[in-house]
Parts: sequence; structure tokens; C-alpha cells
Amino acid sequence: MPRSFADDPHSASRPNEVAVTHVTLDLDVDFEGRRLTGSATLDLEHRGPAATRLVLDTWQLDVQRVTGADGAELAFTRGEHDPVLGSALTVEVGSASRVVVHYATSPEARALQWLEPEQTASGKSFLFSQNQPILARTWIPCQDSPAVRMTYDATIRVPSDLLALMSAENPTAHREDGTYSFAMPQPVPAYLIALAVGDLEFRDIGARSGVYAEPSVVEGAAWEFADTEQMIEAAERLYGPYRWGRYDILVLPPSFPYGGMENPRLTFATPTVLAGDRSLVTLIAHELAHSWSGNLVTNSTWNDIWLNEGFTVYFETRIDEELYGADYTSMILRLGRQDLERAVRDEAPRDTWLELDLAGRDPDDGPTKIPYEKGSLLLRLIEARVGRARFDAFLLDYFDRFAFESMDTPTFLAHLTSELLEPAGVSADELQLEAWIHGPGVPDNAPDFESDAFDRVDEQVAALVGGAAPDSLELDAWVSQQWVAFVRALPLDVGHDVLRAVDEQFGFSTSGNIEIATAWLELAVASGHVWEQPAVDGALADFLTRHGRALYVRRVYTALAASDRGLARAREIYAAARPGYHSVTRSIVDRLLGEG
Repeated sequence: MPRSFADDPHSASRPNEVAVTHVTLDLDVDFEGRRLTGSATLDLEHRGPAATRLVLDTWQLDVQRVTGADGAELAFTRGEHDPVLGSALTVEVGSASRVVVHYATSPEARALQWLEPEQTASGKSFLFSQNQPILARTWIPCQDSPAVRMTYDATIRVPSDLLALMSAENPTAHREDGTYSFAMPQPVPAYLIALAVGDLEFRDIGARSGVYAEPSVVEGAAWEFADTEQMIEAAERLYGPYRWGRYDILVLPPSFPYGGMENPRLTFATPTVLAGDRSLVTLIAHELAHSWSGNLVTNSTWNDIWLNEGFTVYFETRIDEELYGADYTSMILRLGRQDLERAVRDEAPRDTWLELDLAGRDPDDGPTKIPYEKGSLLLRLIEARVGRARFDAFLLDYFDRFAFESMDTPTFLAHLTSELLEPAGVSADELQLEAWIHGPGVPDNAPDFESDAFDRVDEQVAALVGGAAPDSLELDAWVSQQWVAFVRALPLDVGHDVLRAVDEQFGFSTSGNIEIATAWLELAVASGHVWEQPAVDGALADFLTRHGRALYVRRVYTALAASDRGLARAREIYAAARPGYHSVTRSIVDRLLGEG
């Protein structure tokens, strides 16, 4: 008998009784009705002689009937609908090893964003899914817990002028009949099943990597992501073979709510990473690292998300160091520490623990940066105590030993102690491990990161505050991380004349780098500069209307919501921007602004 599944507060399914092991999707994509219609055939594993009921997670699915493999009708019931968790679908399966759920999605399915032609670069309709954390149930009847893994295949029918892609083995060209077949032979959680449909083209960028994007975007994307194959090779040198076949990237329209989504074989990426100078490609290193930390070894529940994201940030920066050097990585680590300090200040104390308690909450409402940066910082601390060579050997074994399994925090801590800390003669007390996992904030033994490049930033900020003109500053060959640090270091009371001068000199308001633009707009709002400069206010409205990336629009809306005047302006902009946002972004901003 396989080991038991963890109790998941965000899933009604009972995989310890009957578990889904494979899903076959057969779906028609209806852009006019904004629906997927068809069936999901589920292969089942009965985990006990009395296990005769299959429980699935659903959210506003129109379930028409459920049948056995022989076509015979099976009895089913629907539980009460919860606005976050949806409703349980309980099927009387008896001893059946396969069932078919015939259904259609709701036009309001939160995982699916249906874009009108005017919202895309190509002028054609577009559809994409975003399942993480618990939105797979809004378009697939499934056991929507990260601990439950399944293989899948699919047949998807779309308009003949569009290309369909999934987190699976993918085509590279359109089919005249609009019918596409997919297979994912490695078992994945439901949140890693992904679908996209649009006017897309493909470009090879390496032996096992490529880029999909709309025709006007694809060449620039291929250029931007030219280092992808080198990243894969660097990751393999660190922690073992890449186990997913190909690593391709799909650049989505601007409404995509995240920087990237690590769907196996097909990372979804925001167009905001296309800065034109390869300055933001560490995002690809992050999503690639998820092929080990997250996709290969997955958090058991969303309370354990630091085991995905903290490991991935650590792994990402190790890839960065392999490719771009330690000095570059030090800047990334310093900016991450700034983000962590901000998150500790802004989040409720309980949400700054590594092992979270999200029961009764939408996991999307959980902390943003804590699992990422605090988790990574803990791993940096462990590395410093045991030595990099020993830590790398531990992680290499960890990813191999627990491949295609889930991991919870207590199990990981026991494994860490027995396999790494005790052999290295390092105690949990010495690390203050309990304070890191089950305590607020950042313990006082957190490592610091030196950066000569940021020391130069501080010198130039001091010169500017001391009266130096912006065009006299020594800024030759600065990289984007230095510019972000520069903007973040400018005092709120530096004066509107100085802010106007630096904006005129360096073009912060119109920067194509979303990290720089966000830092600048936060500063402009917090300092009141935005109200002094109509051009900056126009840039603010353009930014919030054009971008749908939740982390960054959230930061700007948060800055606006801190004052009555800013809140009124935020609501005015949001009224125009909201229809173009994904449901994830809308939910975040609704809460921030007290809408809905």
C-alpha cells in the first residue's frame, strides 16, 4: 500500500479511500460561450476493500452525468457550494476502476481567462488556465490537492486558426482541423495541468527548449530567453537530470497574473519579463528550478508551500551564480532580503512563519514573499553551517529520493536532521530551526550578503541627496538590479524637484523594466510626487491598466490605498482596468480597495 496522503484543508477529496491515478480529457473550447464542454475519464485506485465512493473537487461545474467504463450511469451527489472551495462531487463507484464525468465549465471558471481579440497582440481570441493553488477544480473534476499526482492525456478541439498547448507533449504548428492530442506521462498534481489556446508560433532556442508566443512577440521572446539551454545544463550540474523531456516557454498576454507558472514542459511567462535587455531572465531560472523543487518534489498542502518556493528561490540563485557570477547573485539576494523585510512588516505575525496555517482561507490570500524569501534564507543559513559541497549532495539525494512524491514540513525536518544536520555535527538549536519554521519574522542568525555593486548605489544616492545633479552621477554599466536598489534607496522627503530631475534623466516613469517601474511608482505615490506631476499620474494609470501581473499591481495599489486621495484615484483607475485582469488579480485588488 502506498503511503497515506496528507489531510488537505483545501480539498474535499478522500484519496486515502479512492485515488485518481490518470485523467483523460476530451474537451471542446467554446470562445463564444466561454465554456469547455466534454468529459474527464478518471482511472482509480481503491485503497481498501470498503472504498466504494470517489470524492472529487468541483467549482460550478455543470455535471450532466457520470458513467462507468461500460457507459452505465453511476449515482452521484453534489455537496453544498463554498465560494472558495466549491463543492464535493461524490460518486458511487463500487469497485469500478474507471469512471467518466460528462460536464461543462461555467463562464465564471476562475482558472480560465477568456481574452477578446482586442486584448491580444494578434487580434485573435485567447484562452489560458491558471490552476495554482486550488483552481483546477473550476475546469476539471479532480482531487485538487498537491499531494495527489496523476498522469494525463487530452484531446482538445479549438477554432482552426488557433493553436492549443498543454503542460504535456506539445505540437509546434497548427492543425487544419483544430484537434490536438496531448500526453503527460509523468504524474503531476492537478494544479500543474495547464491549457492555452491562441494565435501562437514556435521558435527553437536550444536542443530541448523553445518559445511559443503570438507572432509579433515570438522573435523578441526567443532572443530574450537565449540562455535557457545553459540554465538547464547548470541546473542539471547542481541537482541531477531534468526529468520532463522538453522545457518550453509560452509568453502569455499581459493579463497573466504571475511572473511565471512552472507548468511541466511548458512554463507560462508574463510578457513583462521581455525587457529587451535580458535583465529579467532570472524569472526563467526560477520557473526552471521548479522542475525539481515543486514539480518533482511537491508540497503536500499549501501550508507547506515554502518547500516549493523557498527551495526554488535558493535553486534559482544558484543557477544565476553558475551563469552570471557571485557578484550578480549577491544583488539578487540583497533585493530579496529587502522584499522579506517588507513582507515581515506588512504581514500578520502568524503569516510570517514558514509552516503556514491557511485552513479556512483561500490559499491565494496567504503571504506573498515569506515562503519564497524566508525559506530561501533558511537554506542559505544551512548551507553556510554545513558547507556548500555537503548541502549540494544532500539536495541532489533529496530530489532523487522523493522524486514524484509530496513532502510536508515535519517529514522534511526529520529527513534534514537525520541525513544532513546530525552527520555534519550541526544541531537544530544552533540553527534556531524552530524559530525559523514556527516563529514570526526573521531570526537573528540570518545570513547577510555583501554587494560592492550596491555599495556603489548607496554612494550615488548619498551624492544625489547631498545636492549632486542627476547627470553628474557615476552610473556607467549599471544593471537593472542596481537601478531598482537606487530607486528604493531614495528618501521619501528628497523633494519633488529632485524626483522630477531623476525621472527626466533616467526615464523611470516610462521604464520597460517592471521592477524599476514598480519601485518608482511606489515612491512617487508614497512621496506625493505623483500629484505634482501629471505625466507621472498618467504613467501610473497606464501601468495599472496595461499590466495584470498581480505582485506588481498589488504593490502600486497598496501604496495608493494608504491615503484617501490615493484610494480615490486607485478606484478610478481600477474601474477601467479591472475587466482586463485575471480573476486572481481582481480578487487581490478587490480586497485591497474594498470593492465587491
